[in-house]
Amino acid sequence: MKRFRSRQPVDHPTHETSEDHISSDLDANERIMQRFFQECADIVFRSVPLQGEDRALLIFIAGIVKVEELNMHVLQPLLKQTLSNPNRSSFEHITTEGNFTLTEVTTACTFSEVLPSVLDGAAVLFTAGKSEALLLNVKGGTRRSVEEPTTEAVIRGPREGFNESIGTNLALLRFKIKSERLKTVSFTVGTRTQTQVMLVYLEDLINPDVLREVKQRLADIRMDAVLESGYIEEMIEDEPFSPFPQLQYSERPDTVASQLLEGRFAIFVDGTPFVLTGPVTFWQFMQASEDYYERYMISTLIRWLRYVFLLLALYLPALYVAVTTFHQDMLPTNLLLSVATARESIPFPALVEALIMEVAFEALREAGIRLPKTVGQAVSILGALVIGQAAVQAGIVSAPMVIIVSLTGIASFTIPRFNAAISVRMLRFPFMIFAGAFGLFGLVICTIWLITHLCTLRSFGVPYLSGITPVRTQELKDVLVRTPWWRMSTRPGSFAERNKQRIRKHQVPEPPAKGRKVE
Repeated sequence: MKRFRSRQPVDHPTHETSEDHISSDLDANERIMQRFFQECADIVFRSVPLQGEDRALLIFIAGIVKVEELNMHVLQPLLKQTLSNPNRSSFEHITTEGNFTLTEVTTACTFSEVLPSVLDGAAVLFTAGKSEALLLNVKGGTRRSVEEPTTEAVIRGPREGFNESIGTNLALLRFKIKSERLKTVSFTVGTRTQTQVMLVYLEDLINPDVLREVKQRLADIRMDAVLESGYIEEMIEDEPFSPFPQLQYSERPDTVASQLLEGRFAIFVDGTPFVLTGPVTFWQFMQASEDYYERYMISTLIRWLRYVFLLLALYLPALYVAVTTFHQDMLPTNLLLSVATARESIPFPALVEALIMEVAFEALREAGIRLPKTVGQAVSILGALVIGQAAVQAGIVSAPMVIIVSLTGIASFTIPRFNAAISVRMLRFPFMIFAGAFGLFGLVICTIWLITHLCTLRSFGVPYLSGITPVRTQELKDVLVRTPWWRMSTRPGSFAERNKQRIRKHQVPEPPAKGRKVE
């Protein structure tokens, strides 16, 4: 397995003080906290009166805590115990008898423990005469609710998707996999953002070598900010210069659960609905979650359609350029005459013509994505129609080229995974350039390079073309075809080296005898 290239640590300023230990002087603690949070208008310092002249200090960040829970489970019990026990320290009474109804209450003795907790959404409670503080887990705030995924729409299947809360996402996964074998390991990445990253796996299925490697790669990350799972993906992948993705991302709990059940791992990042899974193979990007919910015959036919259109998306423009430039004798006479007539008034060679149309198509697609939904669809559709028709009438491009580019664009949309479709779209340009320079020999050169690169590519030690090369008979049942579930009795051997049996009883279901009525 290829080892991860460790990045050098990045130096960042941190909050440090010689008075790290919490003092029994409440005013001194308040001054230290105010010094840390200077010019922070969203930090709330709430003074709570206790019996006599004593008081407590509650500090939290507005907007990322549940204020109702703070009032109900912290302030009200605190004031109630103060009134009912005037001769006893409220702080000691609450901590010893556990009168807070919060699920998570811990103590801290240093400010280095208090600061990260407050920044992560906890409330801290200081009391006069006590050299420790209570950390109250009231993390909340406004987050998007569970909604249907927009990037992985299905006709048949669950409608729930991950959101930006890592706690909610883990809960959605727990609903799918109700097993004590499901393990979660927490990491904190980013010296400034302190982003919570969670590694999730099934301990009785995952390869121990893969688990050890992914833990090491996550622990070796040194950067100041992690705002999305894409940061993590680029830092832990095997080949950062490869155009092909080596981790899959999904915002569907059922997809992530199915990957874990095959012996893979998942990486949850707080603040994003996209969960990374690995190791991956190339064939995985040609599969959709709906393939396993519909009948296997329909899923197999659709999967074949995807592979055909994958080849069209990669080769069709380059093949057109090569044939019209160097190998005109390969075309039938009638088709050759039709193409020659269409290109008679075109001032550019076929390569330049193809590059112009492909770049214009990619620009229209990008504009349609970035503009508001109500405007984006109209711009992309009208832009393609108007610009294509105007370009043909003006004699800048030929009609066959417009057809080729349109078919290529449609073909790229059939690839289920967006990151894999981007790779194909990007590789299309060097293929066209080589075809324009060397004809079909250029396409052969690009194909040899592509196959060689895919054969040498690894994802956490797993061959990228596993199933085909090296040949694994059990995995072939879910590569080019999707066999029935009662045929896929074992898990893929590339991922699950232990506990491979998935279906205990492996047999073809027997239909009822002909003419016999089923009760």
